[in-house]
This record gives sequence, C-alpha cells and structure tokens, in this order.
Amino acid sequence: MFIHMLKDQLGNEKVSQNETALFACSHDESPHQAVEPEVVCFPESREDIEKILEIARTYHVPVTSFGAGSGLEGQAIPIQRGIVIHFEKMNKVVDFSPEDMTITVQPGLTRKSLNKIVNRHGLIFPVDPGADATIGGMAATNASGTTAVRYGAMRDQTLDLEVVLADGKVIHTGTRAKKSSSGYNLTGLFTGSEGTLGIITEVTLKLHGIPEHTLMARCTFDDIETCAAAAQTILLSGISVMRMELVDATSIAQVNAYGAYDYPVHHTLFFEFAGMKAAVEEESVLAKELLHDLGCRDWEVATDPAKQKEVWRTRHELSYAFTHVKGMRDTGADVCVPISRLPELVSYARELIEESGLTGGVLGHIGDGNFHTIVLFNPKVEGEQERAMYTNDALAMRAIEVGGTCTGEHGVGLGKMKFQKAEHGEAVEVMKNMKQMLDPEGILNPGKMFE
Repeated sequence: MFIHMLKDQLGNEKVSQNETALFACSHDESPHQAVEPEVVCFPESREDIEKILEIARTYHVPVTSFGAGSGLEGQAIPIQRGIVIHFEKMNKVVDFSPEDMTITVQPGLTRKSLNKIVNRHGLIFPVDPGADATIGGMAATNASGTTAVRYGAMRDQTLDLEVVLADGKVIHTGTRAKKSSSGYNLTGLFTGSEGTLGIITEVTLKLHGIPEHTLMARCTFDDIETCAAAAQTILLSGISVMRMELVDATSIAQVNAYGAYDYPVHHTLFFEFAGMKAAVEEESVLAKELLHDLGCRDWEVATDPAKQKEVWRTRHELSYAFTHVKGMRDTGADVCVPISRLPELVSYARELIEESGLTGGVLGHIGDGNFHTIVLFNPKVEGEQERAMYTNDALAMRAIEVGGTCTGEHGVGLGKMKFQKAEHGEAVEVMKNMKQMLDPEGILNPGKMFE
C-alpha cells in the first residue's frame, strides 16, 4: 500500500521497483551482506523528502539514504528493506557566494563536480576521501581523507545543514557565518549521524583559496615504525603539510605488480606541500633534512603537474591493486590514534597482518593519526574471513585502549557498532536518548550505529 502512496504523491517517474535500481541500492563497497529495499525513490526537492517521510511514518516503513554507494561500513545498506532515498536527482547548487567563500548544495552533488564549479573562481573544497562521493554522504559519515592534516574532516568544513526530521519538521543547524557561539552545535551532531537522526537536504560548506604553489615528495624507510616516527617528527617541527600519507612495503609491491611499476619496495611516505612558493620550497628542504637524519632514502621531489601525478600514483592505485585480485575479497580497519602512539599502532597493525597469514597492507592519512589496513581473504576458504576480521577487531580495540577511536573517517554503520560501548562508555546512552527523541519510531536507517 505504501508504494502506491509514494507513486501517487511523487509521481511514477520518481519511484522505482526496477530490478537494477533495487540491486544498485542493496550494497556499498563494504564486505557486508547486500539487502535489496522494497522500493527506491528519486526525489528532486526537500518537499519530495517531506512527502516520503510522511508516508513512512504513516505506514511505519524504514527509510535509508543512498548517495554514491562508496561507503565502507554498510551505512547505506537497507538492512530492514523499506524505502531507499536515492539522491542522484538532488545534485544542484542552491547558493554560491565566492566573496564569502561559501557554497550551499543539495546532497547528491559529488565532490569532483563541486570542485569543477568552484575552481573557476580560484577556490577549492578541500575534503578528499578518495572516492567521488556525494556531499550528503560525506556529511552523513563525517568523511575526511588525504587533506585532513590541514583542513580536518567534514565537520570542520560544514557551516549549516538543512535537515528534515522524522516528524516532518525542517530545521537549519547553523548559519553561513564562519563561527558561532550560539546554542548547541547541531551541525556537529548531524554531521556524522549517518542518516539515523534526519535526512540532509542541503549542505553549506566553507571554501578555500587554491594554493599558489604545490610540491610533492616521496621517500622510503627500512622499517614501518621509523616511517611513522618520521611523520610524527614532521608534525612536531611545525611544517604545514597539505597531505602526508604512509604506504607500507607490502602495498608498494602490490602496486608494482598491479601496474608494472618499479617503485622501491620499502615503507614509503608521501608529502604534498602547498602555499606561497618560497615557503613551500623552504619547508620541503627542511623536511628533507629532518627525514635524512632519521635514515630516509629515495627522496624524490616533483613540482611539474605530470610528475606530481606520477609521484602519487602508488597511493591512488593502492586499493585497486588489492581489490582487483580475482576471487578475493577485502576488509580493513580504519583507526585514528594520538600522534604519539602512531609508531606503536602502525607496527602492531603490520604484526597482526603477518600473524594472520593473509596478504594485506597498512596505509593512511598518517598526518592526523588516521591509518588503515587492507586485508585480502578468499571467502571460499574456511577460516580466512574470520582471520581477516580479527585483524580489524584487534586493531580497533588497541586504538581505543591508547585513547583513539575505532574509526577515523569511514564511520560506524554496521561494522563498528560493536565498539561503541568500549569507546564511548555511558555516553552511548546519551546518544541513544537523542535517537529516541528525534526518531521515536526508529524509521531512519534502523539497525545502524548501535547494537
């Protein structure tokens, strides 16, 4: 009955039970089990969202939001079926103010499309999770990525959200001002809520000027703990890097095999320095001196755009180098720890993979304490998936024990629910109370965030 009501209220062209649409919205890029919804809606406006939620309330139907499907923790999987709201048609710019360095967009606009618009005005939106994710999905998961060492995560770049609540109310969580001391920080609450508290219909973001000059560099170390310690040294020195990435030797070897490259098979740090040309060049020279004191080798610098692309190739192709292996699946941890504990945790991650007997790598945005593992397993071989998942669980618990978090940027979804009590303690009950207050019938992305 509710599907007929959706068609009546939205029009047949915005409501689909097509097999292709149902399958497309049944999974993301995580290893979690796919579940097909009963129906997929393609709204074009906030008013369409309000109609969908009114019908969902009336018929007690669960509602799950879907963007690009690039998530890694199952947030977009509609595990209780019901309605999926697909945002591909809500991809417009609502307001662009170059002079204020702000932009307001609908949630379905992708990161790359956004930057194509603002780059023409000498501006960038800096949050880069790697995938061409939607802005709404990035806000919902508090995404970050390679530039987080300088710009932080989505929560740091979001000024205001327009949100439709489960009861139909429409709220704005902030303003276009760059800061405020007024009221509770609702923007921070809804950014990272993974569609469990409301449906985001507009996102207002900070923009930044494109740096005058960029310089990229790469160097290697003999052991991974020293590699992590070197990253810590750069941060303590006050050098303002734009990106600082770690890729371990196993991953470099995997990329070489994947792309027929011949990069040195050692633990590698990648850097991007950006700003005024003189400052960038001085900082790169200082970084080189500090790193050579720690025993780095193979220092390579690139200022030419084509050469910069070459330097970053191993980092950009890393996930594909692992996931392209036929018949294999992958899983991975996503922890963030205090900078002082980075060397210890990165070394522990490498030990866990070695002990599992599986192929895997350690990589990440090490400049802000966030790093990942990728572990391959054959789902047809008994015990391999369990061993792969154990590396995730053990690393997440160790991260929590040293004062870190079980997820630095991928979010909770399905995969990290079991760590919430260990990480947040009694604060979990406060979070559950917020969920109960804002979504008393539990229709918004049920089965996520909390066990």
